[in-house]
Amino acid sequence: MKPRNKFQKQVFEASKTLPALTKTQIKWAYQNCLEHAGRRLKSGVINCLECGHSWKSKQTLIDSVCGCVCPNCGMRLKLHNTVKRIFKDYQYMCIVTAYNGFQVLRFIYVDSYARVGEKARYYHSEVVQRWIAPNGKYETIARTRPMSYNDNNWSFGSNLEIRPERSHHYINPTCVYTRLRLIPELKRSGFDGNFHRINPFSFFHTLLLYNRAETLLKAQQINLLKYFIINGFNRLDDYWSSVKICIRNSYQISDASIWRDYIDLLRFFDKDLHNAKYVCPADLNADHDRYVRKKRAWQKRQDKEKAKIKAMDAEKRFNELKSRFFGIEFTDGVIHVRVLESVLEIMEESDALHHCAFVNNYHLKPDSLILSACIGDQKIETVEISLSQLKVLQCRGAHNKNTEYHDRIIKLVNKNISVIKKRLAA
Repeated sequence: MKPRNKFQKQVFEASKTLPALTKTQIKWAYQNCLEHAGRRLKSGVINCLECGHSWKSKQTLIDSVCGCVCPNCGMRLKLHNTVKRIFKDYQYMCIVTAYNGFQVLRFIYVDSYARVGEKARYYHSEVVQRWIAPNGKYETIARTRPMSYNDNNWSFGSNLEIRPERSHHYINPTCVYTRLRLIPELKRSGFDGNFHRINPFSFFHTLLLYNRAETLLKAQQINLLKYFIINGFNRLDDYWSSVKICIRNSYQISDASIWRDYIDLLRFFDKDLHNAKYVCPADLNADHDRYVRKKRAWQKRQDKEKAKIKAMDAEKRFNELKSRFFGIEFTDGVIHVRVLESVLEIMEESDALHHCAFVNNYHLKPDSLILSACIGDQKIETVEISLSQLKVLQCRGAHNKNTEYHDRIIKLVNKNISVIKKRLAA
């Protein structure tokens, strides 16, 4: 769309003179972002999908993680024990640069098409630019993307223009180009080149917009910084006095989600949130669980009739917020994941796994969707999904600990996140 205000016009004019991508940058993206595959047959023949060369290995079947080096082109290959002949891959690279006083993030789409016996073919296109001013104000320049659930479905023939904010502009790149150019405001913020697995745009935007983000970064409170970037940095206000106590006492918060819930519990019981004895526990999980039990006991002591009326009101509110997601369930054959469909189910889940999803009213948060992962009749872990970002915020087993199925559950949920997305759009 056409620039409508002074800031958009300034960004758009600067983008016209932004230097073109260099051959070195694109070559680096092809080498570092994409998978370079090799195919191995049962006969021992290995096909390099990079240059098309084939040779026979004298070794037994090699685990695909080990890989090998092609004797023709010298490329290190990840081996796949398969008979398929065509391999495709796509990823995103981010180039971090400073230009005309802006911090600019350039997101490059790269893909590869490889067929057995042929050289791999590569393609690239710059699809999104994020222009961030030193005061945190930003604009997005991007290509258009048709309505689709695929995150690689860009209209590559469209122009890079000012675009309204869309969720697909929040790209998590596979790799960030090694040469970073930063504006002075970011250089003095404590950023050392490590994004700590945080979306680059969200990271920079938060650092420039909130002074407290810079404080957390310099104090190495990375877990807390990451948590509030994902969940909304304005929510930090309620915890800032306690955070300062932690920083003053060199207390590192290892699990920001548990710590925040723990502070909420302390506040509920009118504990002194300026006292390091409370806000800097030696065993966070143990103290958290103790206060969860204490709050459950308090709840049981309340008038039963009032509790019943409150539960009925909560059930009504819960249905208003979450009924559209009822019936969602999926499985990988062993683990079964489904949306919890009543306040009673949320309470039973919390009691079974000894966590605070119920007592801290996670089920009544408009942005949270609670799911249960089970094997047979056994509850394994509880999953919280952000409906605004369609991401797993946390996945907790008994006593807030991860089970051996933790990564498998998250992978299963991420694989089926489109089911939830469709219900949101309905």
